[in-house]
Amino acid sequence: MARHRNFSREGVLEKALPVFWKHGFADASLQELEKATGVNKSGLYAEFSGKGELFLESLRFYLDRMPQLGLLMAEPLGWDNIEQFLKLGPRNTEGQKGCFAISSMRELAILPPAAIEILGRSRAQLRQLIAKNIEAERPKRAAVELADIVMTFFAGLSVEQNLKSSRAGTGHKIDNLMEVLRRL
Repeated sequence: MARHRNFSREGVLEKALPVFWKHGFADASLQELEKATGVNKSGLYAEFSGKGELFLESLRFYLDRMPQLGLLMAEPLGWDNIEQFLKLGPRNTEGQKGCFAISSMRELAILPPAAIEILGRSRAQLRQLIAKNIEAERPKRAAVELADIVMTFFAGLSVEQNLKSSRAGTGHKIDNLMEVLRRL
């Protein structure tokens, strides 16, 4: 007879995410994941094939819940959407700062191939959304190249969040970038 599980998959992902975010894929121990989720090893392995799948599902869980992407789809498209996206900033969860996807990239060499694929698709989607907003303001300009600049800036903001940068300082940097972009 199959055992009834005493946890929800979404609940486990919500609690595992901060562990992976804080320690990274390689250094997140099974013991830490058990403690954070409240699910023992056999329960975790009954739901996920291993730490790699738990990480993948945590990454998907995070990316599926990024409210910032909605800002880039708001009509009318344009600079204001990009500015709002940057000002909302990287999502912070349970004391973790920056962007989990950006933080995960530091371990590309050891991540499961599926995680690299997920990160690549996510970045391509973000790039496309930013480029569409730029094209709305600057038709026939190098929208993809400018989108790459915005994405690099976003990655920098994500890393900087871990250095306890001030909200005012971050806002000033965003204002400066937007001023430059709007003048191009």
